[in-house]
Amino acid sequence: MTRVQLGELCGARSGDKLDISDVTLFAPDQPTYKTLCDRVTAAVVAEHFAGIASGPVERYLVPNVWALKFVLHGALGGGASTCLRSDSQGKTHGLALLRLWVDVPDHLVGVASRLRPRHPDAAPRKAHHAS
Repeated sequence: MTRVQLGELCGARSGDKLDISDVTLFAPDQPTYKTLCDRVTAAVVAEHFAGIASGPVERYLVPNVWALKFVLHGALGGGASTCLRSDSQGKTHGLALLRLWVDVPDHLVGVASRLRPRHPDAAPRKAHHAS
């Protein structure tokens, strides 16, 4: 197992409506999708956004496009037009979720490294050898 941030494995898209933010993770392949389904639960996402989302977090699986959709209630301080937060929209929540650390099988990190380029200053990845 290797501990990585979700951004090493998948992409995300987010949006908002009133006081609800939605974040969708998109896996690059079926094995990564299955691992995300196991590791990234509504409870894990609720804990990750504990300081932001005051309501429940719902998770919806979208297997035909290898996606997990999360709906965060009470995540925008009342909504964009009623909140005093400097950024009261859900557009940044996708990037925030990609910072979540998860443990994944080593072989998925090798797949992700081919699909997602890393910043040159990032710590080196653990070596991956094909079996």
